[in-house]
Amino acid sequence: MSVSIVNDKNFNEETNKGIVVTDFWAEWCGPCKMQSPVIEDMANNITDVKFNKIDVDQNKDTARNLSIMAIPTLIIKKDGEIVERLTGFHTKEMLLKILDLYRS
Repeated sequence: MSVSIVNDKNFNEETNKGIVVTDFWAEWCGPCKMQSPVIEDMANNITDVKFNKIDVDQNKDTARNLSIMAIPTLIIKKDGEIVERLTGFHTKEMLLKILDLYRS
């Protein structure tokens, strides 16, 4: 699988089933550029988790509705409910430990 690009219109629909990690980012954000390859690597190697990205500059409504104040922020949802909110850069190892809490 690869990382899907989501937006204000389809965010809820794209994150309402299963385990979904959404990377809130912006083009100008240095730490976001570090986080993106980690998310892409995980998306290519983990089949039971969906990975999305949403540009906060292009999709202000979703960012505002979820009170995203800093980026990168990763939102992890399980069956439509937010179970984790992670702000700042996270390594693959850190994210795997967190995802293991929710994967069956």
